[in-house]
Amino acid sequence: MKILIVLTSHNKLGDTRRKTGFWLEELAAPYYVFKDAGAEIVLTSPKGGEPPLDPKSNEMGFQTDTTRRFEADAAAKAQLASTVRLDSISPDDFDAVFYPGGHGPLWDLAEDRNSIKLIEAFQADEKPVALVCHAPGTLRHVKAADGRPLVQGKNVTGFTNTEEEAVGLTKVVPFLVEDELKAKGGHFTRTDDWGIYVMTDGLLITGQNPASSALAAKALLDLLNNNAASSLSRPESMRAVPFATTRFAAVRFISLNQRVTVLPPRLGLLALSRVRSAAVTLWSLPYWVRHPCRK
Repeated sequence: MKILIVLTSHNKLGDTRRKTGFWLEELAAPYYVFKDAGAEIVLTSPKGGEPPLDPKSNEMGFQTDTTRRFEADAAAKAQLASTVRLDSISPDDFDAVFYPGGHGPLWDLAEDRNSIKLIEAFQADEKPVALVCHAPGTLRHVKAADGRPLVQGKNVTGFTNTEEEAVGLTKVVPFLVEDELKAKGGHFTRTDDWGIYVMTDGLLITGQNPASSALAAKALLDLLNNNAASSLSRPESMRAVPFATTRFAAVRFISLNQRVTVLPPRLGLLALSRVRSAAVTLWSLPYWVRHPCRK
């Protein structure tokens, strides 16, 4: 399991002469959710190298057990100091992507063509995408396969207008996350300010604020684990699988790089030899599917 974490490279908080960047809890919490689950983690940012940390996020009042763990973790700090350039990343190399927030992404990642194409590629390849706090704002220019805004018709959340007002930055940020997601047709939902809240709609996961970071990461792992559990890793020894009866059926073959081919059932088994090291997901089949050699 290999997970990409995308961080901002922007460090100026509008015209305030204050610094911004990524929010430490929104990196540290998912980082250890993934690491403790045995995932390989790659950090990336538009400019590469060490991304800017919002200094406020490391003040005493905002520190957590995971931020302190991260600050004491030499290997994690070294990885943060040498993030990979975003334009060198291939989505085919990863199983999922996570975007921490902080105000920085509103200025760079929201407009970054490489980030936009990355999210579109993950969605097209049916891989989970998670974004927390301000990071859902980076979806503003992302399109679905049919050309519509990705969030159109989807249940989403993110840093709310009232939370932005509470931190005094409503007039500073280039746009408000809540307003932008609604403008793009998203069904925006939320809980109370600063409460933990995560919304999952298909393969898109969004979290409301820093406190929601760990839960958003766990939701991402749940999607990955559910996908793995529903796939058969060895097509040549398929087990019989019952499904609800419907009029139509299909077979989806997912190769290791997650490129997807959909075939009708009468052709699906013929394609097995064409997909090397493939996993297979079957759904809506009106009968039991068995390998011909199964005893």
